[in-house]
Amino acid sequence: MMLQDEIHLVLFILGLPFTLYGAYYMIIGLMGLFKPRVYPHAEPQKKFAAVIAARNEAGVVGNLIDSLKEQHYPKELYDIYVLPNNCTDNTEEVALAHGARTFHCSPKVHSKGGALEEFFDDTFAHNDIYDAFCVFDADNLVQQDFFQAMNNALCDGVKIGQGYRESKNPKSSWISGCQTIFYYAVNRFINQARQKVGLSAALNGTGFMVSAEVLKKDNAGFRTFSLTEDIEFTTQNIIKGQDIAWIPDARTYDEHPIDFATSWKQRKRWSTGTIQCFSRYTPQLWESFKKTHRFACLDMIFYLSAPLWQVCSTIFGFVSLIISMMITINLQIAPSQELLSLLSAVVGIGLTIQFTRWLVRHEHHKNSSVKTASYFSFWFFIVSWTIINFDCIIKPLTTWEPIAHTESFTLSQLKSNLQVENSSN
Repeated sequence: MMLQDEIHLVLFILGLPFTLYGAYYMIIGLMGLFKPRVYPHAEPQKKFAAVIAARNEAGVVGNLIDSLKEQHYPKELYDIYVLPNNCTDNTEEVALAHGARTFHCSPKVHSKGGALEEFFDDTFAHNDIYDAFCVFDADNLVQQDFFQAMNNALCDGVKIGQGYRESKNPKSSWISGCQTIFYYAVNRFINQARQKVGLSAALNGTGFMVSAEVLKKDNAGFRTFSLTEDIEFTTQNIIKGQDIAWIPDARTYDEHPIDFATSWKQRKRWSTGTIQCFSRYTPQLWESFKKTHRFACLDMIFYLSAPLWQVCSTIFGFVSLIISMMITINLQIAPSQELLSLLSAVVGIGLTIQFTRWLVRHEHHKNSSVKTASYFSFWFFIVSWTIINFDCIIKPLTTWEPIAHTESFTLSQLKSNLQVENSSN
């Protein structure tokens, strides 16, 4: 065997873990093409609290409250709470004017997770009347049958459930369109796929439900320490043997960033928090797997390690390409490997464009519902996330920073926009 063949063999063997990791996600993801679980209809009986942590959200929180008040669910079976924290605007006044209740967080609260922790602790101590809590971000709008869908799931035995994360502004910019497509992929190929094969879905920050029973068990409450309270709470419960259910009929419309800098900041927080959870909880997930043999624990380790896999695979790919180029130059042979890599990149971009267009249609939307530029730039959106992950390792975030929201319109206006879109296509 010639030296260059031996080197290529070594590179092939070293690259196998990355190939297997990608194949695992592809196989699981294919299960998302099958129909989701359907929860039988149940008469309204569960009492909910809608919980909204808000920091300087006066411009949007009123529309969320109004959409919640329009729920097709008995008004006596849900209350709306806004948790103003670190505000310098009139978020609390707007919330009260629109009919919500407010909860005052202590000055030590500097994150969404901290606000939720204090609210749940106080509620169980002084107002323990709810069967479950639904958590929303202040910029959201909520479909009118959200509580009914969560009621159906609760009555069918679900303890924690993630609803469908839809986009409020898919055409505002190329970056909001990219994040819209990204969450369509998360909905189908992460959450729906995992539930289909008996694994756990993952909470996505908003539009999720957690039962009072889970929060009160062993006085656990909602105690998170990372920058991604949703991923951390998911991990904590998988360790305890409690999976997250996928409830696609409970739909929330979320506002996505409209400029690249804001998207970068948001995604860097997500990646930093995911790495924090990987570092903190991998030993506990492994111990839980050894005791219970629940594959969901291993699957969560794979999930939390994704930023590290992405960084390592990028480094490996770059080093492999450099080595191949050195062999080509030194041996003066045709640069077949480099040409193949270039061709693969071009084909990959083309397939990504076609995939994103197919995914939007598969999620029951017209292709025109998303900014056209987003289909052609989605590959760059994903590649930029690799750079973000490098940035997280070199200089991780240490504090939770809010994202400003500016897309202010009502649920009826959103519905009108969707009707215009459907009628024009």
